[in-house]
Amino acid sequence: MFEFEFMQHAFLGCTIVSVLAGTVGWFLILRRQAFAAHALSHIGFSGAAGAVWLGVSPLYGMIAFSLLAGLAMGSEAKDVVLSPHRDSMIGLVLAASLGLGTWFLHEANGASSMATTLLFGDVLGIDMPTLLALTGVAVLCLSGLVFLGRPLLFASLMPDVAQARGVPVRLTSLGFMAIAALACSACAEVSGALLAFSLMVGPAATALRLGLGPIAGLVSAVALALFLSWGGLALSWMTDIPVPFWIGLGAAACYGMACLVRR
Repeated sequence: MFEFEFMQHAFLGCTIVSVLAGTVGWFLILRRQAFAAHALSHIGFSGAAGAVWLGVSPLYGMIAFSLLAGLAMGSEAKDVVLSPHRDSMIGLVLAASLGLGTWFLHEANGASSMATTLLFGDVLGIDMPTLLALTGVAVLCLSGLVFLGRPLLFASLMPDVAQARGVPVRLTSLGFMAIAALACSACAEVSGALLAFSLMVGPAATALRLGLGPIAGLVSAVALALFLSWGGLALSWMTDIPVPFWIGLGAAACYGMACLVRR
């Protein structure tokens, strides 16, 4: 399996994305923003379709659209952050972006195979320029989390106390959503726009369901994300079933097992 260069690139890409997804996803679930991860990955589809129309790399279009959407989500007024209006706004942005993506594909005269690639990913088609781009995104996101980690954890667990202590809660949220947007774009390269959130949400939700502390939870989320992506690649090689299927199924199975353990 490792004799082929495309499999080597696939495993390297999965490793980079899994480390990023496990780390960012843990904070997303802690902050109860799983729907944001779902929306950002779908919004990235529109950006990728627009990039296809303009003749540039889909990854860059995905990053641009997701980043704009993430900044919009993070700049919400303080009094609506925990209200139903937040999810309503995310849903409306998601619906509009999917319409844009359809129009972009229509204008680009893209074949159905291109739409399938954008929606479900093409981990076996990762080349060296894409690997370098994913590495740059991962380094940028993880560096941002190192800088924001302590205030972000404080603001996630006790937002009122954090604000009273002088933590810039809104600015921290804005920075984190920008990081989450970049991470969702990277995940879409492995599992596609439709299932990118499975790699972001599944391992992190499993770690939090087990009641692990911050350090143990982050390590477990990254380890589970690596297990899902590597295992998905190996099973896809043996069964010829797409990698996203195994990642999504494995994420659900891991969370189900965590529920059984807690009971």
